Amino acid sequence: MLRVLRQGAPGFEPGGHTPDWRLPADAVWIELVDPTRAEEVAVEQSIGLLLPTREEMAEIEASSRLYQEDGGTFMTATILVNAEGELPTAAPVTFVLAGDKLVTIRYVEPRAFSVFAAQAERQPSLCPHGPQTFLGLLDAVVDRTADILERTASEVETQSRAIFVRPRGVAFEKILSRLGRAQNVNAKARDSLVSLARLLSFASLAEQFEGDRELRDHLKSLQRDVQSITDHSSYLSGNITFLLDAALGFINIEQNQIFKIFSVFSVVFLPPTLIAGIYGMNFLHMPELSWKEGYPMALGLMLIAALAPLIWFRRKGWL
Repeated sequence: MLRVLRQGAPGFEPGGHTPDWRLPADAVWIELVDPTRAEEVAVEQSIGLLLPTREEMAEIEASSRLYQEDGGTFMTATILVNAEGELPTAAPVTFVLAGDKLVTIRYVEPRAFSVFAAQAERQPSLCPHGPQTFLGLLDAVVDRTADILERTASEVETQSRAIFVRPRGVAFEKILSRLGRAQNVNAKARDSLVSLARLLSFASLAEQFEGDRELRDHLKSLQRDVQSITDHSSYLSGNITFLLDAALGFINIEQNQIFKIFSVFSVVFLPPTLIAGIYGMNFLHMPELSWKEGYPMALGLMLIAALAPLIWFRRKGWL
């Protein structure tokens, strides 16, 4: 899909729908969402730049993600997608600054893009030109990532209480599952923040920001925001690791308690079993065989043999 936001226009208009389509001169933001080859060619001919392919966007080398070519600045960042779903993912999104125009290429639907696009349709003044639109869009991406990390931190705090203040017998399976998901989201958010930090640092080299102090200040503010959120992500990662270790420690303690109980019962019932085995033998000549008090005596011996280890374990503090 190809759509274009024009300067001062109240909303996006579709583009590339005819072979002779040309980009409007007052275009500010050109969005390519899962584009066809024909749509890519239409934009390339209009701005005079070759756009990266989907395969090139997925490359991890910095030289393939951040470069300047033919007067255009090409920047690809990893954006967190589907953070609330079962399978959070991180996908590449490319930003191209070509003069006073911004081109974005993506094959996913990040929430930040739809939120900013809706704001731009209501307030056209948010997108007076490409560089300002670029910074506003990155603002939305950073804010969205911060919101995701805040929710993840809240979930981690909930699971922390579930680990350390929980009724006996509560299973750890759900707790470990939720902590694992939180770690997955946090790891992908951190990858996104690292790529955004590189992108912002490289964006400062673009000619669009050289002579505009307001844009450069906005860019530096975004860099500080990304750094602070990255630090928070690092702290959150350490907290999740601690909670996972604590949960596994409690599981080991509970398992040891269970094994200890089985071991105690084994020791307690071993002497009575020995006594019962001796007097269960069917030899003809046994001194206690015809003794009237033999049966009570055997029961008493078994009781004493069972209680003696229990008393001993209690005094040693093993129970």
